Amino acid sequence: MNTASGRFKVSKVAAAIMRGTSARAQLSESIYPMHFKSVPRPTVRLNYMSHTIHEHSFITNRKKKMKNRLSEARFPLLLILFSRHVLAASPRILPSLDEASLMTLTTHTLAAVLEASEKPLCSAQFLTDGSLSSYSLFQLKHRVPAPRGVGVFEVTRSDLEDNTTEAKVSSVIAEARKMRELSWCVNVVVLSDDPAFLASFAESSLRGRLLVWATRLLVVTRLPLQELRRLLASSWTFSMMNAMVINLEERSGQFRYRIYTHQPYNTPEGKLLHLATWAPEYGLYVKSGQKLFPEKFENFRGAEVGVTALPFRPYWIEEETTGQDGALRKTYTGSDGLLLRTIAEGLNFTFTPLPVSTWGEVTQRVVERRALMAVVHHVLLPQRKERYDYTYTYEQILFDFCMARPSLTPQWQSLYYPLADAVWACILAAVLFMAVVLYMVTNETRQENIKKFSPWNVTEITLGSLLGQSVPLDRDTNGFRVSVASWLVFAFVVGTAYRGNLTAALTLPKYPDRPETIEQLVKAVDSVTMPSYGTEFQAFFLRSNSEVFRTLGGLMEIVSSAMDGLNGVATKRQSFMDGRRYLEHMIAEHFTDARGEAQLYVGRQSVLPGLAGWPVPHDAPYKPQLDRIMMRILEAGLYEKWSEDMLRRARAEARRRQKRKMQELRLDEEDVEAEESTRKTKPLTVVHLQGPLILLLLGLLLGGAVFVLEAFVSRL
Repeated sequence: MNTASGRFKVSKVAAAIMRGTSARAQLSESIYPMHFKSVPRPTVRLNYMSHTIHEHSFITNRKKKMKNRLSEARFPLLLILFSRHVLAASPRILPSLDEASLMTLTTHTLAAVLEASEKPLCSAQFLTDGSLSSYSLFQLKHRVPAPRGVGVFEVTRSDLEDNTTEAKVSSVIAEARKMRELSWCVNVVVLSDDPAFLASFAESSLRGRLLVWATRLLVVTRLPLQELRRLLASSWTFSMMNAMVINLEERSGQFRYRIYTHQPYNTPEGKLLHLATWAPEYGLYVKSGQKLFPEKFENFRGAEVGVTALPFRPYWIEEETTGQDGALRKTYTGSDGLLLRTIAEGLNFTFTPLPVSTWGEVTQRVVERRALMAVVHHVLLPQRKERYDYTYTYEQILFDFCMARPSLTPQWQSLYYPLADAVWACILAAVLFMAVVLYMVTNETRQENIKKFSPWNVTEITLGSLLGQSVPLDRDTNGFRVSVASWLVFAFVVGTAYRGNLTAALTLPKYPDRPETIEQLVKAVDSVTMPSYGTEFQAFFLRSNSEVFRTLGGLMEIVSSAMDGLNGVATKRQSFMDGRRYLEHMIAEHFTDARGEAQLYVGRQSVLPGLAGWPVPHDAPYKPQLDRIMMRILEAGLYEKWSEDMLRRARAEARRRQKRKMQELRLDEEDVEAEESTRKTKPLTVVHLQGPLILLLLGLLLGGAVFVLEAFVSRL
């Protein structure tokens, strides 16, 4: 101010500093007719970047004491980052105001906005560039509502002029985030007329993860509306986060602050939404139907958002359909596709998958914030959390391995399998014992006209009756009859049991042992394959404390696609790893014949049970809305129903495809139906009957050898 009255008011301000708080409150009312109640509060001032300025004694005396108190406390925090550094080439945007008047306007506006918000009781933390006077710092500290304490960070003017603004601000952001993590209520206020500084703050706060949705951001500036609109639209921090802009404007010689917010998705008024106005004459006026710090993501207003995904059955399936106009259109289904469509209906948006070719690009688009989310689930891994966050973990993934089902090898022991080893030993002992008993019974008679049995004869009778032959009854002794009767009962029971088990053993043959656990897997295969995203799992296994996991990581190989890995499983000594539901779907769709028999199997033990969700950018402000709708869908059981439907559909489609293949091979429809009817009645093959055939061949060879031997003996 250049007038005498202005100089008088400034001198009154200087006198008020010396008198204390009560005089300051009276002075604020004398300059502008707005009631402002001053609340005594602790103050913390932390110098940064080795820059020192003159401090009043009331700050110096409390600095060390309150710094320790702030680090131990858990209270709401108001974080204010302040800069008024203007580049030398930048023109003055508005008629100049002296620093005292400007700070009075600013502090009154901030006080009114914060007191009208839902969280007025927050602490204050300042970041200055060293250009503010001690009086300006005094006004900010004691007029902005911050009843629970104040902290100060500084970026010096020399730091802003040596072309290292972004690095310096990043360092300050890192310190500010530590203070923010101590609080449950955080408000960030940035005061700057320099677009370069605002852009640097936006990028640094994004990298430093200073802001979450619960953190409220206020930007106080004096930029033209077009430049302000361009600045907000170009920054994720200002457009997507919980941010408002307090812009100083002049109309008819009167200065007033207009409060704006940037809506990332169009409203009827446009993306830059005017919420409220503060003027010295009437204070803060909030427009009808608006509120401070409005919600941005409850309604996307039909906007089209970008997502990333690759075909991954049964979760994400891309299909081409013909519309009513004859044009080909892509439709997206699968359990995750249906989940996304339901969320899109709930939040009122449409989605477009961005072009990607690898799974690395799927998540990279999310990290770059070019896509809102990746809509195919990803397993939670520690190294992944360093790059992006996850939505609600809606899927419990059983990370399993699959291998080729072992084929039946010719087994001549098929006649031996129906009975256990101990049973065969008991039968052999019973035959020998019964032969001895019959020999003793038949040779105890003293009648000379009755022919006695030799050991060979009683053995033949015993074995013949066991195999169903008749027993000669030319012995009328009671001992012989009782012995033979008991043996016939034993032979009937054992023979019936053997024939029943023999039928089961022939139709359900014994398969070779197959790997079912991780320990058996690493010993049985030469390699374990995974698609491109398997590199993260391989690194995780190699860093494990388990010897088995480290061995598994050493066996892992990356293949170009899941089908390449599964085809290798069917032809080589290798395994393929992925989620159980995905493996079951791929086996049902590509490795199942018309009888419903699968060529591959999934191991019994899971390699890595875990949770999975959709990748989203760090501190994504729309994550609470996604989580809320996901939880509702899961609690309703819809996701499990969609997954079961996808698997049932894949199996039915695989059977139809096999049927079409048989028809293409010129098989009659009756042959096709007969083939389908044999799914449950499997015919016996040479593999099943190899034992009896080998036994017959050995018997014929033995009989021929005996015949030749007899003929030779008769000639001699």
